[in-house]
Amino acid sequence: MTEDRSPRLTWTEEDAPRSGRFGDVYFSREDGLAETRAVFLAGCGLPDAWAGRRHFTVAELGFGTGLNIATLLDLWRKARPSGGRLHIFSVEGYPLSRDEAARALAAWPELAEPVEALLAAWPAPTPGMHRLDLPGFDATFDLAIGEVEPVLEAWMGRADAWFLDGFAPSTNPGMWSDGVMDLIAARSAPDARVATFTVAGMVRRGLSERGFTVEKKPGHGRKRERLEARLHGEPQADTSPRVAIIGGGIAGASLARAFSQAGHPAVLVEAEEIGAGASGFPAALVTPRLDAGNRAIAGLYAAALERAGRLYAAVPDAVLETAVHQLEHMPRDTVRFAKVAAQDLWPEGSMTMPPAGGLMMRDAMAVRPRPILETWLAGIERLEARVGKIERIGTHWRMIGTGGETLLEADVVILAAGWGNAALDPGLPLSPVGGQADWVEGATTSPMAWGGYAVPTDGGLLFGATHERGVTDAVVTPEASAKNRETLARVLPDLAAQIAETPTQARAAVRATMPDRLPVAGQLEAGLYVLGGLGSRGFCAAPLLAEHVVALALGIPSPIAADQAARVNPLRFVSGEGLAQPQPTVDG
Repeated sequence: MTEDRSPRLTWTEEDAPRSGRFGDVYFSREDGLAETRAVFLAGCGLPDAWAGRRHFTVAELGFGTGLNIATLLDLWRKARPSGGRLHIFSVEGYPLSRDEAARALAAWPELAEPVEALLAAWPAPTPGMHRLDLPGFDATFDLAIGEVEPVLEAWMGRADAWFLDGFAPSTNPGMWSDGVMDLIAARSAPDARVATFTVAGMVRRGLSERGFTVEKKPGHGRKRERLEARLHGEPQADTSPRVAIIGGGIAGASLARAFSQAGHPAVLVEAEEIGAGASGFPAALVTPRLDAGNRAIAGLYAAALERAGRLYAAVPDAVLETAVHQLEHMPRDTVRFAKVAAQDLWPEGSMTMPPAGGLMMRDAMAVRPRPILETWLAGIERLEARVGKIERIGTHWRMIGTGGETLLEADVVILAAGWGNAALDPGLPLSPVGGQADWVEGATTSPMAWGGYAVPTDGGLLFGATHERGVTDAVVTPEASAKNRETLARVLPDLAAQIAETPTQARAAVRATMPDRLPVAGQLEAGLYVLGGLGSRGFCAAPLLAEHVVALALGIPSPIAADQAARVNPLRFVSGEGLAQPQPTVDG
């Protein structure tokens, strides 16, 4: 049974929102905005605290209506440092709906622009982390839905400022527990500031015992006092490493977009045209891995699908069609699909079992790869060259061409070359899987998948693909075309008959997979990272995992949870004696 996460909202006579769950109002209708500015913004020394900073992170416990974040965005827009990027992380255990938040925030017309940006990005109330874009604010927002302590345990970030805005300790003690205080200290950057409305002794002691200098300050309105606290230490200097990305497919393009979003330039090294490998087909499916037994893996792909969908929707002409019908492929699929549809990780109605059978994935989609790659790689510096090897030179990395020439030196190098990553780092236990897909003009279908797929293109149909383990040469063959037609005839006989006499075009590529069929996304050693092993899920997984890799490289908050990061850590197969056997995962 899905856990009740409703705030049980009611409204006062003044039309202020009130939590029936905690028996308290979210803010005062009379001076809620002024209170936010006095308690949280001024309490954290903003905007002075972010002066001269390239990256600044604000964490909040108790997102509520979003008033604090809207007010923060309003100040950031007016007083942000040149070239600065704001990272926001907030936790909410009992989220309001978008309409409820809109009604609550309508009281403050002076915040119209940041409120509109928040409402446009408002996520479904599913558990886990939701990365939201705020165009025009140079800000990234991670909203985590769940209980505060496990959420903080999983967060991979460090805050420069904290807004502690849960309901009062007397009514919401879980927000102020010793465990939460431990995590606030552990997730704080040097010189972090803390602001809160409460002066309860347990809060003062909790912060003081963990290294914060705590002061009572004059309160706002009817509240006589509030708290400010500051952690000892010097702020860490922002770094600006030279970054190189090897590979111009969806992994490399996703990395380029994420670095650009973070306000950081990168150089793309690619020997051929963009999308020359597995990202170069006329259409691609964006579908998650369905895992009915492992919540961390299922949650990772739910977040990846949500992120990919938002980003592709923002690219002109990228989305061909939404909703993908996952057909039953094995006898156990009916039971497995029922378990997936019942998971609370998916937005309501996004995973359903139609009368015809299978699983209808409402938020999955078919996309055009070319406009995605072109949009995300627009403006990036490019070096047309083939990297033969990379080597460490002191504190940075040197890329050497196949002829032995030095191509480029960089502080950070990210391997994003698909199967080509295996040659650049032979220690990665990647396996090649050759695949050919065919397409025809004049026939089409809605997107379907079953282990193979049938996907609409512009005016046609893409179907396949073969799955040849151990094949490293991307060569089109008539035998593979015949096999694709045979598979289509077995699964969708009417469609196969419709195109029986239609000549096909074909393309072959080599996918790269890991032994556990999960991607690799993370650090290999200091300054060297990888995004690969994406298999057939690249267009789903790459956008979110690229943001994770960029976060690790730049020392900014990651959009995924720590347990999810461990699942895709490229060193997960390495033991003290070399490559170890993979840990088993449950896929069904």
